[in-house]
Amino acid sequence: MTVHEADTPGPQTAAAAPRAPAASEQFVEELYRGHALRLTRMALLLVGDKPSAEDVVQEAFLGLFRGLGRLSDPGRAVAYLRVSVLNGCRSMLRARKRASLRAAADCPAVWSAESAVLAGEDRREVLAAVARLPRRQREVLVLRYFLDLTDPEIAADLGVSRGTVVSTASRALAALARNTGEQA
Repeated sequence: MTVHEADTPGPQTAAAAPRAPAASEQFVEELYRGHALRLTRMALLLVGDKPSAEDVVQEAFLGLFRGLGRLSDPGRAVAYLRVSVLNGCRSMLRARKRASLRAAADCPAVWSAESAVLAGEDRREVLAAVARLPRRQREVLVLRYFLDLTDPEIAADLGVSRGTVVSTASRALAALARNTGEQA
């Protein structure tokens, strides 16, 4: 930027951008370092393959960066990212479903090599059973047991009541017990 350009008023004024670009980049970078791995693992459990999970998380962080000026409470950025990743996973799964319907191919969920190496046959059996659960049940279990969120936090992220979270988790656990032959 030249001296002349710095003196010329433009669309990027201090009022238009509450954060300086460098501060915005640093804020998102710190969030990325602190939460990207966990969000990627969450997305991996929901979409079933690492490249797609990484794409969903990258899109969530890009959306946060682009809309940072509209973020009213920076303390809610992680919650925004979680919801964004959930929505991205839903979109990815819808797109896959449409593609599979067009191709008329019924393929089971594909797990990445990393998740296939998970310890023991029992763990693979549970992951397969989780993948067969309905979307909402799968999301509740991932948020509750993988991210250790409380029921009110899950309810806020999914936009449902706390009671819905509790009943959905109960049904999901009962279905997992039936599908894996375990005692509920």
